[in-house]
Amino acid sequence: MFGKYLIFCKVCVQHTIALKILHSVHPEDFKTYQTSQIRDRFLLENLVQPDRINCVYTHYDRMIIGCANPITQRPELENYTNLRAGYFLERRETGIINVAGDGEVNADGKTYYLKKLDCLYIGKGTKSVVFTSKNPEKPAVFYILSAPAHAVYPTVLMTNAEAARVHTGDTATANRRTINKYIHLDGIKSCQLVMGLTILQEGSVWNTMPAHTHDRRMEAYFYFDLPEGQKVLHLMGQGGETRHITVKKYEAVVSPPWSIHSGSGTASYGFIWGMAGENLDYTDMDIIAIPDLK
Repeated sequence: MFGKYLIFCKVCVQHTIALKILHSVHPEDFKTYQTSQIRDRFLLENLVQPDRINCVYTHYDRMIIGCANPITQRPELENYTNLRAGYFLERRETGIINVAGDGEVNADGKTYYLKKLDCLYIGKGTKSVVFTSKNPEKPAVFYILSAPAHAVYPTVLMTNAEAARVHTGDTATANRRTINKYIHLDGIKSCQLVMGLTILQEGSVWNTMPAHTHDRRMEAYFYFDLPEGQKVLHLMGQGGETRHITVKKYEAVVSPPWSIHSGSGTASYGFIWGMAGENLDYTDMDIIAIPDLK
């Protein structure tokens, strides 16, 4: 149950909730982890639950990762007690991508309509963020990333058609894919959040090859459009000593700066990538050659 990530509590007379904290892991310690420990420390399960917003606070660049799945209700982004703030975005920014049915996000009284794969950036200082589905029979699923912010940037909606696209990979290596960039240095402006998604072509299963790390920032992957009964074999760890976990639809994996983040699915799928840290340069990565992977 998602209860392992959220602790419900009352603070004085305020009905607020405290986020589960995901602590940082040293790469030398990681080498001793068994499957259950890897899943407990890096895999975020059961993020999508009807009429709820479920979030996790990580100590990787203090990124918050979550999902909102409105059906008959209109859940609002909570002011979690961990933040010690007046409201969720008092000192934060957030990026939101819809991966299911049509929906709306209302930010301080202004409503933004998000079809599947559309992205909304909401800047620091926005006090109210409310999620709605247009059709309860085909509800929206909003994936949420939030990072600390030092400046105010305007709220911007970018449709999938407006995203910067890069076609890469090859059918011969089963990794033909389209990268869609939304929040980045040359796209939607942010303080430190970088966000986009990748769609694999039919017959392709590998994402992000050759593998790489980001010494200057963390990254998280959120998998979607993976058929029921299918999984992704997600690779992580240092390039010379990798580990893996299996991931299903609507699950996320947190990747520390020292870890690769790559995977292969038993069917085609999509995934959202999001980063926070020292810069906004999408291409800032340290490539690990395929022959060097162990």
